[in-house]
Amino acid sequence: MPELGDTGNTRLIHGRYRLLDQIGRGGMGEVWRARDESLGRQVAVKCLKPLGPQRDHSFTRVLRERFRREARVAAALQHRGITVVHDFGEYEGILYLVMELLEGKNLSQLLEENRHHPLPVDDIVDMAEQVAAALAYTHEQGIVHRDLKPANIVMLGDGTAKICDFGIARLGHDIGFTARLTGTGIAMGTPHYMSPEQIGGTHVDQRSDLYSLGCVLYEVATGAPPFDLADAWAVLVGHRDTAPRAPRDHRPDLPAYVDRIILDLLAKDPGQRPRDARELGRRIAAGRSGRGAYVPTVRAPQAEPRTSTQVVREQPASREPRLPSWTRGMTTGHKATGGSGLRATPPDGASGLAGEWIPRPAGRTPATPPDAVERPTPAPELLATLVSRHNAGLSLGRLGRWTEAGEVHRAVAAEREHALGPDHPDTLASRYEVAFCLSRTGRAADALREYRRVVTGRERVLGADHPETLGARQEVAYVLGKLGRHFDAHQAYTSVLAARERAMGPDHPDTLRCRHNLAFNLSRLGRLEDSFRMASEVADARARVLGPDHPDTLVTRCEVGYTLGQLGRWSEALRSYRDVAQARAHALGADHPDTLAARYEVGISLGRLGRSAEALTLYRDLIDDRTRVSGPNDPETLRARHGLGVNLGRMARWEEALAEARDVCAIRERVLGPDHPDTLISHREVAVGLGWLGRWQDALTEYRTVAVARERVLGEAHPDTLASRNDEAHCLEQLGRGTEAVQLYRRVAALRQRG
Repeated sequence: MPELGDTGNTRLIHGRYRLLDQIGRGGMGEVWRARDESLGRQVAVKCLKPLGPQRDHSFTRVLRERFRREARVAAALQHRGITVVHDFGEYEGILYLVMELLEGKNLSQLLEENRHHPLPVDDIVDMAEQVAAALAYTHEQGIVHRDLKPANIVMLGDGTAKICDFGIARLGHDIGFTARLTGTGIAMGTPHYMSPEQIGGTHVDQRSDLYSLGCVLYEVATGAPPFDLADAWAVLVGHRDTAPRAPRDHRPDLPAYVDRIILDLLAKDPGQRPRDARELGRRIAAGRSGRGAYVPTVRAPQAEPRTSTQVVREQPASREPRLPSWTRGMTTGHKATGGSGLRATPPDGASGLAGEWIPRPAGRTPATPPDAVERPTPAPELLATLVSRHNAGLSLGRLGRWTEAGEVHRAVAAEREHALGPDHPDTLASRYEVAFCLSRTGRAADALREYRRVVTGRERVLGADHPETLGARQEVAYVLGKLGRHFDAHQAYTSVLAARERAMGPDHPDTLRCRHNLAFNLSRLGRLEDSFRMASEVADARARVLGPDHPDTLVTRCEVGYTLGQLGRWSEALRSYRDVAQARAHALGADHPDTLAARYEVGISLGRLGRSAEALTLYRDLIDDRTRVSGPNDPETLRARHGLGVNLGRMARWEEALAEARDVCAIRERVLGPDHPDTLISHREVAVGLGWLGRWQDALTEYRTVAVARERVLGEAHPDTLASRNDEAHCLEQLGRGTEAVQLYRRVAALRQRG
C-alpha cells in the first residue's frame, strides 16, 4: 500500500482514520486496524489494493465497482450477526471501507488452532443458530452472500457470531449489474464451499448460501470439508455429482439432528434444502430443545455415499467438460483459511451502477455548467433505498418483466436526478437501465433518445472516450441498427471501435465485443463478405484471448454461422452451429440457454437445406427441453414452437402450421405485448398460413395488423415495415385489387429509394 497522509510512519485517511497495523490481506486489498481520530475509537479499515498503470483498465474498473458495491450493500445492513459498516469513500486513489473492529477469531483460525479437530458440539449449534438468523435477515433484504466460508464467520469473545465480507454479495436476481462485474458465466465463491448451482453458472438464490453454510458446518463438525480433495476439479465434481458421507461417519458423537440438518443443507437440488434460513433456525432450535422429530418440508434423496478417493477414480471423463470453462486452471486454495484461486476474466463492456464521481485528471476538468445547482448532501438512507429499488428493477428485468422494470428505473432516475443532479453517475446509470428496458420492449426510438441522453451526460462528466461513455455510445449504435439505420449504426460502431483500440488495444475484450457488433451490422448492410471476414477474425481473436469454449467466442462463431447462411452457404452454417452447440453442451451443459439457442440455429439451417423432417424432430425435442427448463410461455420456448410451425408449412401441412402459429401468436401477445417484434412475426406467420389455404381476405387483415404496428414502432421507412407493406400489396393482388396493389408497391419503392 502507498503511504497515505503526511505523517511519516503513520498513515492518515481524510484526516480522520489513522492506519495503525495490518491485520489481514485478501485478493481485493488489505485490512488495517485504525483509529477514528474524530470519535476516538478503534475501527477496521479495508483498503482496495492500488493497481498500477500496467493493469488492465477494464479489470481495474471491475474491482473498484465491486468494492463500492460491497460498501453500499454492507452499509445498509443492521443486524447483530453482521459486521457493522461505519463509512466508505475514496482517498488519493484508494477506496476504503470503515468497519467495526471485531475482537475475536474466525472459524478458519479456530480450526487451525484446534489442529483441524472438530469443534465442540454446543459451540457448533450455537454458531449455526446465530448465522441462520443473520442469513434470514440478509435474505429478507434480497441479499445473497455468495461466499460464505469459515474465514467469513467471526466468533467474538462473548460468543457472538458475525458474518463478514459481503464483497461479492448479489442482490436477489440482480444479474444485470452483477453479470457486468463478473463476466459471462463466471461464478463467484471458494471451491470447497460453492453450491452446485454456482458451479454450473445457473440461477443462484438464498438457498446457495444455505448450501455453503452446510459445507462450513460439515467442516467444523468433522474437521474437514465435505469434499476434502487437493484437486479443484475433483472438489467441483464432488459438489455437483457426489453425495457427501454423513458427518456421523466421521464423528459418531454428533447428534443425529445435527447430522440430518447438515445433509439436508448439502442437497444438490436447491428445492430439497430447507426452504429458507428461518426454517433452518427453527429446526436447530427444535433439535436443541429435544424436539428432534421436526420434519423438514422436503427431504433430499441421498445417494449411496462414496469415499473421497472414489470421487476422482469413478468420475467418467466424459462428464468433466460439463464444468464451465472458467474453472480451468483453478486451484483450491487452503480449505478453511485460503481464498479461491479462481481467475475472473475481465468482462466485456463492464458497466453498471456507478455511485461515485470519478475525477478527471488535472487540467482537464470541464467547466461547471452555468445552470449547475448546489444540492444538499442526500441522506444515506435515501441513497440506500434508491440502490435497493434500482436493483429491484434489475431483478424484474431478470424475470423478463421489462415493462415493470422500466417503470421502476424511470421512477428511481427521477428521484436520483432530484437528489444528485442529472449528470451524477447514479442518475445516468438509472437512465441507462430505462433505455435498456425500452429496447427490450421493442421501443427502439424511445431507447435511442434515452441512450443519447446518457451519452451526453457521461461525455460532460467523464469525457467522450471514458469506458462508461463508450459503453453507452455502443448501445446507441445497437439501437440504431434495431431501427434499421444500419449506416448510422456503422458509423457509430466505427467511432467507438477506434476509441477502444486506442485506449485498450485491439485484443481487449471490450474492443472485440465492439468488433463483433460491427460485423453483425455489416451483414445487415448487405456487406456479407466483409461481415464474414470480420466475424471470423473476431472469433479467432476471442479464441486466442478468452479460449475456444468461452461464451463470447461461441457467440461470435454463431455470427459466423449466421453470415454463412446469409451467403447461401447453409451446409457450412449447419456445421458451424452444430460445432457451437456441441462446445456449449461440453462447457455449459445440455440445458444451458446458450446451448439450447445453438440447437435452435441448427434447426434453422436444416429447414433452409430442405431437411424439414429432421428440423421437426429437432424442434419437438427442443420445445420439450425449453418447456422443462423455462416453462411453456418463455419467449425462447415460443421461438422453438414458431420454428416448428414454419417447418410444418414447408412440408405443406398448412392446417397444422396455421394452428401452431395462432397459438404461439396468442401467447406472445399476452406475454410480450401486441407490438413486440416476436408477436408481429407470429402474426405474419398466421397470414402466410391463411394465404396458402386461400383465405386471402383474412390474410390481408393480419398483414395490415403487422404493417400498422411496425410503422407505429419503427417508422414508415424501416425495412421491416416496408416488407410488411409488400406483403399487404401481394394480398391485394391475390384479391383482384390490382390498382390498390400498384399504388402500394409504388409507395414502398419511393420510401425505399428515399431511405
